[in-house]
Amino acid sequence: MITVLARFEMLEGKEIEVVEAVRKMAAAVKANEPGCLVYTASRGKVNGRELYFFEIYEDEKAYQDHARTDHMREVQAAMNGCIDNSSFNVESLDQVGGFIRHEMEHIA
Repeated sequence: MITVLARFEMLEGKEIEVVEAVRKMAAAVKANEPGCLVYTASRGKVNGRELYFFEIYEDEKAYQDHARTDHMREVQAAMNGCIDNSSFNVESLDQVGGFIRHEMEHIA
């Protein structure tokens, strides 16, 4: 499995545009990427302009395929000029413990 954590900050006044683009992206990932096991975006509670993405892919191919999708290109274009590029960070993680409950589907 490939686990990814991404973070960036939305520019002030662009939050609605970004959140709409993220929701569209999440729906496209769910509908078109069976190799993406988890794709969740959350807003910071301390700083509401921060967005965090937690993603799990079944393998490297699924992760690479995700990066090449039309919906990835679309969300990147939609966010152009809406995020602080200097705040953008993507980290691949090595799992050291934990689990995923499959019944969590009902919350997404």
